[in-house]
Amino acid sequence: MSTPPDLDAVRQSLENTVMVDRVRISRPTGTAALDVDTGLVGPVPASTVWEGPGAVLSSHGLSTVEHLVGAKWVDDAASWYGLVTPLSAPLPQRGDRLEVVVAASPTTGTVGRVWQVLDPAEASTVEVARITRLDEITPP
Repeated sequence: MSTPPDLDAVRQSLENTVMVDRVRISRPTGTAALDVDTGLVGPVPASTVWEGPGAVLSSHGLSTVEHLVGAKWVDDAASWYGLVTPLSAPLPQRGDRLEVVVAASPTTGTVGRVWQVLDPAEASTVEVARITRLDEITPP
């Protein structure tokens, strides 16, 4: 019989090695207004739901984390990106927006990009991190 993994150690390892960026989750609170002078639609009003440690990983990045954890911890992703946040973070909701405020790595390509939450964060009876599926919002 094998020894079960120490989930607190796995959780701590993920928080120390993977969730090293600062992310912001915001939720739309209204409708964007039309600027009648320019004919352009302004930003959608939103409120910050949470700002703290996290990581935006591509599907390949999510599978790479398996090596850190030592086992498969996320099924294959239908979307290309996933948000990883600590269990202390609130559950993102469909339609929330995500941005990386500060990236730990100077070579990251995530700062300045925006994602939309596709589904509520995944839930499980045994969790070591919150995983939320994302879709990148690309500017016109």
